[in-house]
Amino acid sequence: MDANDADFHAVVDESSIPVLVDVWAPWCGPCRTVSPALEKLAGELAGNLKLVKVDADENPIVSRRFAVQSIPTLVLLDHGEVVDTQIGALPEHLLRSWLESRLPKGER
Repeated sequence: MDANDADFHAVVDESSIPVLVDVWAPWCGPCRTVSPALEKLAGELAGNLKLVKVDADENPIVSRRFAVQSIPTLVLLDHGEVVDTQIGALPEHLLRSWLESRLPKGER
């Protein structure tokens, strides 16, 4: 799912399940590299995690909110509160480990 500055609050902050926000840009090679792994993990965790992609170039308010200085920046939120942030592209197994260690109990 994509979100922008205008609908971010409704899509992310009001979500009843944890949200992994992927702040990325179309020109970013590492962003494109990590995207398939994120989509796979979100599919495996469907119902327990929502993946939301935000284009950093087109959504400066979201980028400022999370002080994004490098992309990809991954922000895990639970009920609008930041649980953890991961900057940079990681291989799928490390992303899985990071998510599993940070997701609230009962969401894994």
